[in-house]
Amino acid sequence: MKTKRLGRTGLLVSELCFGTMTFGGKGFWRAIGQLPQEAADRLVGEVLDAGINFIDTANVYSEGEAETILGKALGKRRQDVVLATKVLGPMGPGPNDTGLSRRHILQAVEASLTRLGTDYIDLYQIHGFDPLTPLEETLRTLDDLVRSGKVRYIGCSNLAAWQVMKSLWIADKHDLHRFESLQAYYTIAGRDLEREMVPLLEDQHMGLMVWSPLAGGLLSGKYDRDGKGPGGARRVDFDFPPVNKARAFDVVDVMRDIAREKSVSVARIALAWLLHQPVVTSVIIGAKTPEQLADNLAATEVRLTADDLARLNTVSELPEEYPGWMLERQAQYRFPEEAADA
Repeated sequence: MKTKRLGRTGLLVSELCFGTMTFGGKGFWRAIGQLPQEAADRLVGEVLDAGINFIDTANVYSEGEAETILGKALGKRRQDVVLATKVLGPMGPGPNDTGLSRRHILQAVEASLTRLGTDYIDLYQIHGFDPLTPLEETLRTLDDLVRSGKVRYIGCSNLAAWQVMKSLWIADKHDLHRFESLQAYYTIAGRDLEREMVPLLEDQHMGLMVWSPLAGGLLSGKYDRDGKGPGGARRVDFDFPPVNKARAFDVVDVMRDIAREKSVSVARIALAWLLHQPVVTSVIIGAKTPEQLADNLAATEVRLTADDLARLNTVSELPEEYPGWMLERQAQYRFPEEAADA
């Protein structure tokens, strides 16, 4: 299992990260997974034995139950992992039981620490954007948590490029700890991140954690173009994240051919494509069964050739949009030799 540096920090994390959204099964999250403690214990043990040192969860997963299950599953091996969790969503019925206010963050972090059975969180991430709370308030609170030792690093998730850039400016202006990573949706069938966010991450030396790398199972190769899949499959009852299915199945067709040539699953090809992207720090995998976990872990062994990548990139490339095509065109003023070669 390879490790990569998380953003500009000195922290090394495995190229695969284990996600725990399938743990528990309370409320809304029942459609994602309902793994009890015993099953979670087994998966976490297999993950750690495979060399993964990076585990991601969130306080909202199964209304806190996922954190509790994970904490028990880690036990004495807590010190072996880089543990990440998130804050934003509602954790109670009150109006202040959600969001990124100082009040809610300080309450939420203490509750997460208790559920996880630890006295520090390696990577504490905001789960999205709070339109009511100023970024300054959120960042100052997170900075306090880092300075207190309860949090080691901070990250963000599901933000727009302008929101990330504004947060970095605020942190620099006020000498606050900044977001070192972004957790975002990115797949070979959903490459929207490449328009604005990938250039930002590269320019600002931020890490990228990819969630739902198989597009909610759509890229597993188990679904047909009518959306029919195996019984119990997640997408049958929970059609998320949104995907242009016509384009996605064109991609799946090419992945299926390459998978057949390499005698591997389609899912491994989808994961391997992400692992071949330089901007990606770690790909978050989730599993309901040991068999699913083993197949996902094996994606690290898949080597895509230049021809494989060209075929996959061609079928999945984004339609041109402004100002992207204009920026590319005008960049040729400064690199005329490259324009001539093209």
